[in-house]
Amino acid sequence: MKYILILISIFFSLVTYSQTNRLTVTVTNFKNNQGKVMVGIFNGPDNFTKKPIFGKTSKINAKTAKVVFDNIPDGEYAVSVYHDENDNNKLDTGMFGIPKERYGFSNDAKGLMGPPQYEDAKFQVTQDQSISVKIN
Repeated sequence: MKYILILISIFFSLVTYSQTNRLTVTVTNFKNNQGKVMVGIFNGPDNFTKKPIFGKTSKINAKTAKVVFDNIPDGEYAVSVYHDENDNNKLDTGMFGIPKERYGFSNDAKGLMGPPQYEDAKFQVTQDQSISVKIN
């Protein structure tokens, strides 16, 4: 009986084990190395471009930046990035909310009169992987 309980507990611990992954985001096409890049990871259409579940910043070197996220659970995500050129920790916008700083999304998704749809930027994470995002 004792061995059966041990086997059952091992089985349930394996079933509930959540795989985590490393996601490397390489951001390219910066016009200069000023400021920093802000990278956000989103896990659904409801919070896309509003509230990332993971976020990091990075310096820009040679007009490229690399940000590594560890412990990303298996799942569906979208990435949003922007060049915080003046280093004020926000995406500066002008009239009508049009961004003054450059930005980009996973899958190089583009929106019409605003950010792209989550569906266009989403991708699956099931193992360690790298993606590239081009700043526009």
